[in-house]
Amino acid sequence: MSRLIKLTNGVAAFVDNSFVNVTDEEAIPETGDVILSLNRFQAEGDALLASNSRKVGVRIESNEEVEGLAYDLPRLAVVAVVFPKFRDGRAYTSARLLRERLNYVGEVRAVGDVLQEQAGFMVRCGFDAFEPADGAGPEAWAKAAGRFRHVYQRGADARPTALEERTA
Repeated sequence: MSRLIKLTNGVAAFVDNSFVNVTDEEAIPETGDVILSLNRFQAEGDALLASNSRKVGVRIESNEEVEGLAYDLPRLAVVAVVFPKFRDGRAYTSARLLRERLNYVGEVRAVGDVLQEQAGFMVRCGFDAFEPADGAGPEAWAKAAGRFRHVYQRGADARPTALEERTA
């Protein structure tokens, strides 16, 4: 099981990760919550979701479009968005699309090359759970997520912009 940090109302904490990442080559376990690749979910997801005996999540790679999940999002517990390397920003776009265009209210998890320096930007885009690659703990993530007091653009986190704060 990987270490999972969940951020809720600016408070970060380690939480139990009940999900098992299942590769395309592995057999799906008989019990327990699973995260599947987008391709495998499209092939086998309906049968898993119909059983109602487990939570199901989908792993989205940076070159895959989240819009392919639009119909199934209400039935998914988690969407794990992969950062293949810290310089690849496509995962930010996927998170914003999930939150703002597709109105996904479940967990959006950052996985892969996830570093605490990215925490503030990830939260602004809609991520609320993180599997840190740098070994950072919850305190460091909470501090990094709240590093900037003012923001200048709207984001998925619904923070008021500096202009809105000034005119209030």
